[in-house]
Amino acid sequence: MTLIIGLTGGIGSGKSTVSRFFSELGVQIIDADLVARQVVEKGQPALRKIELHFGNEVLMDGELNRTFLRQIVFKNEQEKCWLNNLLHPLIRAQMVEQLAKAKGDYVLLEAPLLFENNLNKLSDYDLVVDACPALQVTRACARDGAGKEVIDAIIASQIDRQTRLQKADFIIDNNDLTLLALKKRVQQLDAQFRKLKN
Repeated sequence: MTLIIGLTGGIGSGKSTVSRFFSELGVQIIDADLVARQVVEKGQPALRKIELHFGNEVLMDGELNRTFLRQIVFKNEQEKCWLNNLLHPLIRAQMVEQLAKAKGDYVLLEAPLLFENNLNKLSDYDLVVDACPALQVTRACARDGAGKEVIDAIIASQIDRQTRLQKADFIIDNNDLTLLALKKRVQQLDAQFRKLKN
């Protein structure tokens, strides 16, 4: 049985970099964001349902216009619930299927909303990449070119930092690590996770 490690962290915490370092060590990554994009690709039944519900402005060249959809659901709790109720079961089913096929000592289930969406029920252990909110904002603004208020709103919509840390089995404190130090920390955890398997 392959061990499942949930990987999460707030926006701008460095979660994607950590995931990339694990991937370089040959660890299989199942990325919730990637699965979320796959279930609404051209020709998928979910995309048709979204179009019927929100109207064809939600499409651009037959693809989902994410920016347009995000503006609708961020302002409207009811529409957000409708969308989540449609997509979350599809995303979960797809991830369960991928996890069942996973090979190796362990697999990483990377999900920004691991705890919020109860995806930690699928994992054996959970790893949290942590950074203070000020650093999250600085990093996320630089990366996404988004304004501070947009990043603040995303942070506010995620589980609070304290709760996330309490739920973690393993923590990477990424407040002042260099990339090299972060890579080293990932290598240490990789060795630890492989031991857990044996």
